[in-house]
Amino acid sequence: MTDPLAEVVTLLRPGARFSKLVAGAGHWRVSRPDTGQPFYCVILEGGCRIAIDGRTPVELASGDFVLIPAASSVSMSSLLPPPPGVEVSIPVALGNNEFKIGEPNGPVDYRMMVGHCSFGSPDASLLVSLLPDLVHVRGVARLTTLVQLVREESREQRPAREVVLSRLLEVLLIEALRSTAESTALPGLVHGLSDCRLATAIRRMHEKPTYAWTVTELAKEAALSRSIFFERFSRPVGLPPMEYLITWRMALAKDMLRRSEGRIGEVAQRVGYSSASTFSVAFTRHVGRSPSQYAREEQQADDV
Repeated sequence: MTDPLAEVVTLLRPGARFSKLVAGAGHWRVSRPDTGQPFYCVILEGGCRIAIDGRTPVELASGDFVLIPAASSVSMSSLLPPPPGVEVSIPVALGNNEFKIGEPNGPVDYRMMVGHCSFGSPDASLLVSLLPDLVHVRGVARLTTLVQLVREESREQRPAREVVLSRLLEVLLIEALRSTAESTALPGLVHGLSDCRLATAIRRMHEKPTYAWTVTELAKEAALSRSIFFERFSRPVGLPPMEYLITWRMALAKDMLRRSEGRIGEVAQRVGYSSASTFSVAFTRHVGRSPSQYAREEQQADDV
């Protein structure tokens, strides 16, 4: 059976950038622009507050795991933040990729493991739009173990290191996303898959992207009326059904073009378009470049 979540994570091609251990003491606050880079952390001891892109802070406790597929800014602070006007804390390097924030001589009352990864897919922004903005999971020991494995592997120079890291990160992302599927209130593919009726329709789109799906036919797959299906799909997923289908087709097309898997007409047929011209118009509208231009530029970038 087709697994839409696994397909999206695989296409994202996650890779490790770095991870570090951070200890906090007393009052502290750190802030940094992340320019859309995927960020994750696990709270090992104590608690803190995290705010994404200026939104209302979320309190994190020991054992919590957070994944942010993309964000322009992330700020974190002690549970009781510093008083107004106090400068942002500057992490002090302790060696061995460990850092301390807050009071330099104060007793440590907080520890976390932080990591940044990268998405190798040139279509990352499109795929990330199918995921929740923030994944917050509480009390799942498997995630802590996976993060520790990622950190250990990233610090060693063992054979097949990059392959192992990419597989660990794929498992980490899938585990984090499916762990929050039942509870997330944020729109995204995971939220849609938690609804068994919607999951059936989403799987059909992934199984047969070439089929000329309509909202009515997808509603039948979900055993819902057309109007109820449209509303029930659009709210949790964050996209109307046909826009989701087009987004997925474009993600597949970009992957094929980047890998030089067939001519434009062949790619068009493999993602559900009857002609190369119809596909080219749709692709250019969604991507901002024609299929041929996209393929040429991506292949040139890979050669650099």
